[in-house]
Amino acid sequence: MEATILPLLATEILIPVAAVVGIVFALAQWLLVSKVKLTPGKTGSSKDGVSDFLIEEEEGLNDHNVVVKCAEIQNAISEGATSFLFTEYQYVGIFMVAFAVLIFLFLGSVEGFSTKSQPCTYGKDKYCKPALANAVFSTVAFLLGAITSLVSGFLGMKIATYANARTTLEARKGVGKAFITAFRSGAVMGFLLAANGLVVLYIAINLFKLYYGDDWEGLFESITGYGLGGSSMALFGRVGGGIYTKAADVGADLVGKVERNIPEDDPRNPAVIADNVGDNVGDIAGMGSDLFGSYAESSCAALVVASISSFGVNLDFTAMCYPLLISSMGIIVCLITTLFATDFFEIKAVEEIEPALKKQLIISTALMTIGIAIVTWVALPSSFTIFNFGEQKQVKNWQLFFCVAIGLWAGLVIGFVTEYYTSNAYSPVQDVADSCRTGAATNVIFGLALGYKSVIIPIFAIAISIFVSFSLAAMYGIAVAALGMLSTIATGLAIDAYGPISDNAGGIAEMAGMSHRIRERTDALDAAGNTTAAIGKGFAIGSAALVSLALFGAFVSRAAISTVDVLTPKVFIGLIVGAMLPYWFSAMTMKSVGSAALKMVEEVRRQFNNIPGIMEGTARPDYATCVKISTDASIKEMIPPGALVMLTPLIVGTLFGVETLSGVLAGSLVSGVQIAISASNTGGAWDNAKKYIEAGASEHARTLGPKGSDPHKAAVIGDTIGDPLKDTSGPSLNILIKLMAVESLVFAPFFATHGGLLFKIFN
Repeated sequence: MEATILPLLATEILIPVAAVVGIVFALAQWLLVSKVKLTPGKTGSSKDGVSDFLIEEEEGLNDHNVVVKCAEIQNAISEGATSFLFTEYQYVGIFMVAFAVLIFLFLGSVEGFSTKSQPCTYGKDKYCKPALANAVFSTVAFLLGAITSLVSGFLGMKIATYANARTTLEARKGVGKAFITAFRSGAVMGFLLAANGLVVLYIAINLFKLYYGDDWEGLFESITGYGLGGSSMALFGRVGGGIYTKAADVGADLVGKVERNIPEDDPRNPAVIADNVGDNVGDIAGMGSDLFGSYAESSCAALVVASISSFGVNLDFTAMCYPLLISSMGIIVCLITTLFATDFFEIKAVEEIEPALKKQLIISTALMTIGIAIVTWVALPSSFTIFNFGEQKQVKNWQLFFCVAIGLWAGLVIGFVTEYYTSNAYSPVQDVADSCRTGAATNVIFGLALGYKSVIIPIFAIAISIFVSFSLAAMYGIAVAALGMLSTIATGLAIDAYGPISDNAGGIAEMAGMSHRIRERTDALDAAGNTTAAIGKGFAIGSAALVSLALFGAFVSRAAISTVDVLTPKVFIGLIVGAMLPYWFSAMTMKSVGSAALKMVEEVRRQFNNIPGIMEGTARPDYATCVKISTDASIKEMIPPGALVMLTPLIVGTLFGVETLSGVLAGSLVSGVQIAISASNTGGAWDNAKKYIEAGASEHARTLGPKGSDPHKAAVIGDTIGDPLKDTSGPSLNILIKLMAVESLVFAPFFATHGGLLFKIFN
């Protein structure tokens, strides 16, 4: 096997350098955002020395009070989000320690806690480090992944709450300025997360190598704990944050908009602060942890398969680091792409916002294709072998290029199909809006049909990428295809975080009593953000499907299962139960949102009825009680769904063995992907149908409006039903399918040795 073009030293320098560049770029963007001051003072002057023209001056409003008010509201939102995350992290911290102990005990007991070297799993003629070492290092990797995931979520939330009021204030100077502020803040989160994920993984590999030496099989098997840690924290972040945000949202909408006829984000609504806090803890902290989990797992899946292929057998570190080099290239590509949105082109009109965000996806994908070609050419030998269920498959380097590229482009296809079904610029959402003429029931029927239909093309895209990448490079091909889809994660996250920041900016404008023209600008930013959030969810679900399959392949190899035969009863019962799990999980999360929203609705009604002067605007509502209701409900309700996902693989693997567990994983993957896509898109379509009627931008929309009309009320009901679908159940399902697969892989040595107790007893 020939050497790679890229020397070892260059690999060891390039990966950390790319991560550092990402972090420095994120800090630079943050500095630019921080130049927008939240203290009242003179208006800033623009580049040519002429003062930026503010709408407020034109309308003769007092600028000073508005800025002070914005700062107060931002402070309240930031405090609410921070206190929720601290409470959540206390509970999650207890779980983290308990689960780390569990990993150590399960994996340590494989060889009875012996410290003797043992024959390697794949090469019996060689000796590998003891199982006890694997237990210790897997536990350390798990804790590293978990902490990185929590830090990613927390940093994202801090940046978003820092930027929301600044976006509102910039909207006074025009929609372009506000867009740049919101987008830069999103980029801070995207680059910090991509760079942190990469650098922590790289450092962990190098530290573990000091002990493992040439035993790369053991080294990369223990690294899989990193993916498990990332995803298990993401599950709690997504579910907890999702329940929080939707309880507040549903409560605020039902009482405020439908019963009391006051606009969204009206300061008279007691749930308004809780609603804005929710956008940050659910859509930002939750999404950040989720995509970090996907990234960590796809890297781990690729590394595990590579360690038992010729890269690992020949100890070729550069080729081994191929997944990390792709991520490094991704950071550089996303950096160039971000400059297109913030520096090269300026947005002048509202219509340019959505195209600018879509261009980000297209530019990053096109540039990344070239980037992948370069990395593949310099970091891989021209031909090598890849482990394929017991035998080695001969693969050429250009074949791996196609695997990564097809994942990357499949992501773009899923993104655009999602956009077509959820943006109110196209006929599907307009049809849903039109169905509101005859009431909420027809709106719900049309919305559900749209969601089911939107599954078709993404599933074909995933199926084609699986077939092509598996044919070219077996399971390693699927793992790098998932990595391809996630390689532009920094841009994807920037676009994704932009949505909630704009949403918050609109809320702050409404609460601070700014003019309707500013609210129109923030609404335009928010509507584009809604669609891009749906695109982000599409990416997350598509990559989860590929990651989960790659992990499944690694699990099957590690557990020494020769074939997964659906016709054997052991496997089939697993398959049918696995397919049921996403429904059970969705039922839990939906009901949690429902019961939390019920408490919220009662509290909001109580305040409207019992506190005199709220509706007149003379008395201040009790925001803190609503924030507390959301916090308490989400912490309490996130535990059962989390337990379902974390305990299923352990119980099935221990009691029924690896064959049944392989059935459960396949079943949950197949049904979970469909429900996740349809739930996200149905919710997104209902939300944008409501916004379509509210904006009244076309002749058709004006016949359905204005706000408060019967079709509008029907649209609000649809939007409220869609809230838990698109922000709680849908996005959490992609974590369910990945998490069960990565957990099974981490515990595979234990299940292979001691699993299937029930069948052993009855045989």
